[in-house]
Amino acid sequence: MLHYDAILFDVDGTLIDSAPGILNTLEEVFSSMGVDVARSDLGRYIGPPLRKSFGEHFSDPAKIEEATKRYRVSYAAKGCHEGDVYPGVVEMLGRLKAAGLTLCTATCKPTDVVRPILEEQGLAPYFSFVGGASMDESRDNKTDVIRHVLAQPVMQGKRVLMVGDRRDDMQGAVNCGLDAAAVLYGYGGREEVAPFAPVFMAADCKELTDWVLRPVDEPFHS
Repeated sequence: MLHYDAILFDVDGTLIDSAPGILNTLEEVFSSMGVDVARSDLGRYIGPPLRKSFGEHFSDPAKIEEATKRYRVSYAAKGCHEGDVYPGVVEMLGRLKAAGLTLCTATCKPTDVVRPILEEQGLAPYFSFVGGASMDESRDNKTDVIRHVLAQPVMQGKRVLMVGDRRDDMQGAVNCGLDAAAVLYGYGGREEVAPFAPVFMAADCKELTDWVLRPVDEPFHS
């Protein structure tokens, strides 16, 4: 018997190194809207909701929506193809699925955006449900996305673990009463996730998989 029946995976920084496409698209959008981000750390915007990130630069809601729309149009055309699956992800998903675990995504990327990316990268077959944000503001933060996934029939009665690399992933898990495991190879790092007391911090996919698949009566420490 294992500790969990299902795992929710963040996508950016957890399954896919999507930084090149996201950063290129952000730079394009900010430049087109007259914002100089030459000295800004755009990396902090990888993971959180788009509207939250653009809200740091625009106070006008209409401008935030315009930036979000421009980003999505450009990202769908170019940025979504500028990413690679992290080493060990395919093996990890394969082992977990073979062990009988239900796998789902919980990402702030809209579902209609993330599904083609998972298909292009060959990851879609591993997931029972692709959970993502809505295109509007009705479901655009990690907590709401996790709640949406947990409400699906496939998730009922299951012991669930959230896996991600950023504070939003950890906070979303806390808000929904879930255990969270952090991957340290992504964009957040130990200092960012540690305050949320994740149940495990994994250096790589194999370490995470071995920890998840350990028997209930076998201790395993990060």
